[in-house]
Amino acid sequence: MVLKGLTKASQRLHYFCLVLALGSFVWGYNIGILASVLVHPGFKATLNEPTARRSGLITAIYYLGAWVSYVFVAHPLADRLGRRKAAFAGMLVMCAGQALQAGAFGAHALAMVLAGRVVAGLGTAVVSTSVPLYQSEVAPARQRGRYVVLNHVGFVAGLASGFWFGYAMTFWDDERGLAIAWRFSLGASFIPAFLFLAALPFMRESPRWLVEHGYTDLALSTLRFYREGYCTPDEIEAELSDMERSVAVFRISGLTWVSLFSDRSLRARMWRAALLQFMAHMCGATAMKYYLPALFRALGFSHRVSLLAGGIESTLKTGCSVVEMLIIDKVGRRVTLIAGAVIMAFALMVNGALPLAYPDNVNRVADFTCVVFIFVYALGFSLGFGPSAWVYGSEIFPTAVRARGLSFAASCGALGSVIVAQVWPVGIHSLGSKIYFVFMVINLVAVPVIYLFYPETKGRPLEDMDKLFSGSPGSSSDNLLADREELDQLLG
Repeated sequence: MVLKGLTKASQRLHYFCLVLALGSFVWGYNIGILASVLVHPGFKATLNEPTARRSGLITAIYYLGAWVSYVFVAHPLADRLGRRKAAFAGMLVMCAGQALQAGAFGAHALAMVLAGRVVAGLGTAVVSTSVPLYQSEVAPARQRGRYVVLNHVGFVAGLASGFWFGYAMTFWDDERGLAIAWRFSLGASFIPAFLFLAALPFMRESPRWLVEHGYTDLALSTLRFYREGYCTPDEIEAELSDMERSVAVFRISGLTWVSLFSDRSLRARMWRAALLQFMAHMCGATAMKYYLPALFRALGFSHRVSLLAGGIESTLKTGCSVVEMLIIDKVGRRVTLIAGAVIMAFALMVNGALPLAYPDNVNRVADFTCVVFIFVYALGFSLGFGPSAWVYGSEIFPTAVRARGLSFAASCGALGSVIVAQVWPVGIHSLGSKIYFVFMVINLVAVPVIYLFYPETKGRPLEDMDKLFSGSPGSSSDNLLADREELDQLLG
């Protein structure tokens, strides 16, 4: 029975998911601020005027660190330490990486920046997976999308803050500011990081992780804490029983994390989550995040105005993500993904075509139209791939392999970001606005792929996802597909 009004459970879930979103805020800030740091006179002087290729390397190597962490580090930490402690450790590593970058100096400045980027990427991968895992595992099925999207709201709010802080630093234009303002820009991320680290110890661990590790009584206490006023005691007990049953059956089935690639049911989830993350980064979003000021400057705007426009664009993303948070559990994941891809494809087409029709900024109306459609692109990303790829990937795997599944999927997203971060600056230099058409095609291809191959997951309990991804007759995943009565008999 669902009770009306803002229940204690709802207040607690919103509060704790907002706290967790601080982790994503730091991640977003570190990305947003780099756009201004890369073109800051002091940073360029410290690194001896890096070329476009070297700037691309600085951007891309972050995702190399993230990829390594997604594959080898993030899921063991989330599984062994729990979602909270993993997020705590990941944030400490992120801060160490930022400190390396902010302190870069002398002949080894480039090496320090690159090392800092790698280290920050390692920590980001842990935070970016453990946070949505926690949010997904504590949320009620009918509101799960809303709480997981809070993760993306935090990310884009951090992205916007990075742009706005970078814009503010342009006014520190005396000799000292031109030399060191970029260091303050990088170091500002320590403030939200500290708040995140200070709040985590007061949160409870994910009830599904607790069940997986045998802490059933503590899991029940946590469920009551997160369901008070929302579910009856019988419904809470039933939810706990479903968790226990799902964990027990997975163990009996003989499946392991290797089964993500060998078992038909789990492989069906693995490739979908991985492809979704890959498309979410190959759609052009990485380029927009890192090279947005450069894109605005190519349209004839000054450096300061470009950063201002970047801040407005990222702030718009935050508002759109809040809208996504309110509708994703009503319209579903597939609708938002498809609608977002269509909007992005159209916006990219406009940004590719107008500079060809009016080269060298000869038509200011065309230039301002491109700016507007960069904002339209932000709307599409924030309604589609941005939040929904994380929502979908965090909810389709069984508890025992959820961290591994999401981490492996996110590694494909990191790979996509490495590709885009390397291709975009070279492509924009060699092809000009024609590079937009490449990413337009990727978004158009994504539409039928999502429609044909991605079943809707809204409103389903995490323990019921197996019915959407059934294995072949005789496969080891058959145990996961049995109904409740058969599972009770199986478990005695």
